[in-house]
Amino acid sequence: MYNLILLTNILRILDDIGMTKSELAKKAGMSVSFLSDLTNDQANPSLRIMEAIAHALDTPLPALLETTDLDRQTLEELAGGASRLSLPEGYVRIAAILTEFQAFTVRQWDQENRKRLEAAKVRRKPIPAKKI
Repeated sequence: MYNLILLTNILRILDDIGMTKSELAKKAGMSVSFLSDLTNDQANPSLRIMEAIAHALDTPLPALLETTDLDRQTLEELAGGASRLSLPEGYVRIAAILTEFQAFTVRQWDQENRKRLEAAKVRRKPIPAKKI
């Protein structure tokens, strides 16, 4: 499943920034044939390869693995069944470009949510997401 998310994001970002697979391969220090195999779901990337691709795309690696343009139903169909969520229901991980003030506000929300999630782990019972 994560390969599908990774591949979708690599191809989307290449399209968004107008970079070719050849340019990405050179910038990430890998062969074009390996990158082609990777983006055609014919190879499995190591963590080192994923980090090199993320760096070459100037994108945080978690953003390449956690976010996708595909809806949950499509992802589950592609993966062959329901996927395990990395966050409790009601929470999402995003990557965004923000002003300094917006980033400050988001960091405050992030700290509050991390405290809530940690408290839920300690109590071992789910806490619903706080409505904004």
